[in-house]
Amino acid sequence: MKKLLALLLTVAMVGSLTACGGSSTETAADSASEATESTEAEAPAETEAPAESETAEGAETAAYTIGICQLVQHEALDAATQGFMDALTEELGDKVTFDVQNAQGDSNTCSTIINSFVSKNVDLILANATPALQAAAAGTNTIPILGTSVTEYGVALDISGFTGTVGGNISGTSDLAPLDGQADMLQELFPDAEKVGLLYCSAEANSQYQVDTIKAFLEEKGYSCEYYSFSDSNDLSAIVTTAANEVDVIYVPTDNTAASNTEIINNICLPAGIPVIAGEEGICAGCGVATLSISYYDLGVGTGKMAARILQGEDISTMPIEYAPNFTKKYNASICETLGITIPDDYVAIEAE
Repeated sequence: MKKLLALLLTVAMVGSLTACGGSSTETAADSASEATESTEAEAPAETEAPAESETAEGAETAAYTIGICQLVQHEALDAATQGFMDALTEELGDKVTFDVQNAQGDSNTCSTIINSFVSKNVDLILANATPALQAAAAGTNTIPILGTSVTEYGVALDISGFTGTVGGNISGTSDLAPLDGQADMLQELFPDAEKVGLLYCSAEANSQYQVDTIKAFLEEKGYSCEYYSFSDSNDLSAIVTTAANEVDVIYVPTDNTAASNTEIINNICLPAGIPVIAGEEGICAGCGVATLSISYYDLGVGTGKMAARILQGEDISTMPIEYAPNFTKKYNASICETLGITIPDDYVAIEAE
């Protein structure tokens, strides 16, 4: 009997161990099953990743960032910037984005802006006006630079024997109007004048170039010419007052400081009865009688088309400077009426804003 009871207890213990082993196996299987279900639940997130990668890659290959450094805000430069952006957007659509910065007339700020563009590694820089171009040229020799509203690139960049192509990483468009044509205009409107005052900012190299060039043309026509230079807007009023007391006509070239301060010039010259021949339409609209004008918007459009070609692979180093194709005789009807000046029929009135 004792042996029988011992045998039965042994069988019971073996059965109990088998049951425990089965429970442990089952639990491991359940854990593996849950892990599998958890992995399957996360799978959709992994399958979406390639789509995001493709989107990022597509955006990277499609987008161009353009840094725009504009010297100062006034009508002519604003129009050039807008024309540039419109043309480039028309050519490349939403593939291009713009970082537009205004230096508020400070050449040192131009350098700061350009350095920020270089650190961001923009795809192309638009330098709007001569100090912006000079800062860009000093800031990088690898990023393509297009200038606009720059009168003479050889003077601006100190290139001896300039032949029309800068080379390297620089090209652009020039706002130079025919200075001999502007001298002809002055003679047409004021044949009896004797002395012409040449009013310009001495800090702008291209302004010096313009007054030196037109002075020769005017002296050939029998006028005497006198320079009246100002260093910035702080001494402009005093210089204009002196000029208005000494000359018969004032000529103001395409000059950014003058363009930003036409009200000062007009408030002195108009009461004194001294007419102003202007180098460009924005200055003429503010203080001038007449100008041989280009369209700065069209100039910007031409620059934008150049930018599109560069971004699509054309070599900027071989691109010559481009010039405005058309020039128009324009006059300021209000100032002409006040001064009693009769304008020939082939002049176009500047539209009042």
